Amino acid sequence: MRNWKEVEGKIKSSQHVVIVSHRSPDGDSVGSSLALYHFLKNFVDHVQVITPDPAPKFISWLDGFDTILNYQDNDLEVNQELEKADLICCLDFNTPSRMGDLEKAFQLNKDAYIINIDHHQNPDDFANFQLSETTASSTCQLIYDFIDNLGETSKLTVEMGEAMYTGIVTDTGSFRFSSTSKRTHNVVAELIEVGINPGQIHENLFNNNSVDRLKLLGFALNERFNVYEQYKAAIIYLSEEDLKRFNYKKGDTEGMVNYPLSVAGIRMAILIVEKDGKVKMSFRSKGDFHVNELSAKYFSGGGHFNAAGGISDVGLLETVKKLEGIFPEYETKLNA
Repeated sequence: MRNWKEVEGKIKSSQHVVIVSHRSPDGDSVGSSLALYHFLKNFVDHVQVITPDPAPKFISWLDGFDTILNYQDNDLEVNQELEKADLICCLDFNTPSRMGDLEKAFQLNKDAYIINIDHHQNPDDFANFQLSETTASSTCQLIYDFIDNLGETSKLTVEMGEAMYTGIVTDTGSFRFSSTSKRTHNVVAELIEVGINPGQIHENLFNNNSVDRLKLLGFALNERFNVYEQYKAAIIYLSEEDLKRFNYKKGDTEGMVNYPLSVAGIRMAILIVEKDGKVKMSFRSKGDFHVNELSAKYFSGGGHFNAAGGISDVGLLETVKKLEGIFPEYETKLNA
């Protein structure tokens, strides 16, 4: 049973709060972090949001974005923040290893009270207080539930609402994914009541592309898009040279993995991106085909049933070939 009185007391007695999220931050991790940041500022003088690496610019319009510290560029300052923290809030990850290099700095503080709020599968038991709901659409939805359970929804602001809506709309694929529930829509209704403008948020998120980003998308779909009809699967793959050609900025491939799923009959889509000497992978699926199982088995990954990530230990084209060899194992399930 969750001890809400205890966590309320910890929040109101804290002097130095740090909010951390997973590496390669996205709309949900940043949105939940900034929503909680604005909420905790009601009770605590010093609140700091930290990300393992820089957050993508496509969400830089969110209020408070410019206050975020990333460990990759500010390791000494981040170490100091974590050392002073008496309360650390871990958002949008189920295990500390998802913080990447930031995990070591996080583990050094043995005295802070740890809150974990997350919606991923198979959570580790590493926090003093854990709000883990694997059926929730997003961590941002759970931030609303967290504030609601504390009896503090009267403190909701437009800034918090915009941050939460950003995480909800990006993690649900604009409410397309199966994780979207009645509760999701009820939370959004409450955020609209607070005063958010969904149309403007969509404009900020999806109608603010650079020319280079659109050209990269067009190139990916025209030149780097493989369809495997027998397996109802598709792959998009991009090399480091491809990214350089189109002046890649962080966030430019956000959502690209979803495009193959718009093809009739495709049930699984995989985006493979080579960057900084690593080959990173994003998996998406429809229905009851669980891509998190495939990513965990072959690519040290994990995530949700229909959305997961992974890392390949071979090169870009070798990863494509490896997947082509794996697909027959899943042919029956993909065609079910």
